[in-house]
Amino acid sequence: MANRAYKFRIYPNDEQKILFAKTFGCVRMVYNHWLDRKIRQYEENKINVTYTICAKEMAAMKKTEEYRFLKEVDSIALQQSLRHLDTAFQNFFKQPKTGFPRFKSKKRNKNSYSTVCINGNITIFNGYLKLPKIGQVRLKQHRIIPEEYRLKSVTVSQTSSGKYYASIVFEYEDQVQEKELQKFLGLDFSMHELYRDSNGKEPAYPRYYRNAEKKLAREQRKLSKMQKGSNNRNKQ
Repeated sequence: MANRAYKFRIYPNDEQKILFAKTFGCVRMVYNHWLDRKIRQYEENKINVTYTICAKEMAAMKKTEEYRFLKEVDSIALQQSLRHLDTAFQNFFKQPKTGFPRFKSKKRNKNSYSTVCINGNITIFNGYLKLPKIGQVRLKQHRIIPEEYRLKSVTVSQTSSGKYYASIVFEYEDQVQEKELQKFLGLDFSMHELYRDSNGKEPAYPRYYRNAEKKLAREQRKLSKMQKGSNNRNKQ
């Protein structure tokens, strides 16, 4: 199986823009909160806080009065934020050159969030993209998606100019069908014709230079006898 992404522009209404803004903020808050949690835990006990522990803590946090606003946005997007944080830590420990995970800034980082397709919660139909919590968003689909492609995930982003885009990842079967070979052709190097194939054929080059070689020598002799700077020499 292989993946392919299609990026389309989307046109949310005013209410959907507010929900997108809330989702961007919640995803950023979740990432920063557990990044700080991981840093403090590692400094104190040299222990990494796993994704499973973070997800359980977030579920408990949603039940509190202070953080009940997290229920207003897509829960899968919040989980994906934790997964991205966990991946960033794993990449750092495997290859320190990638750099230590940084806190996300509203000004420095692009507004975006990712969500996963589960039980048909994300669909594309009749010029609209259905997203969890957001609903039907108008979509400008400039490319046809093959019917056999299966929708896997969506990343919604907002540019600095205020435009919204959806990068949609599809999964498809990428296998080359095996075919039994019936005919074979061999090529053998030839000094004169570059090659000769196993059927005895040669490329039969036009040989423009060789065919015009005698005429070229004759014209060059004429040129050598003409006075430099003359009109006849320029013509020749």
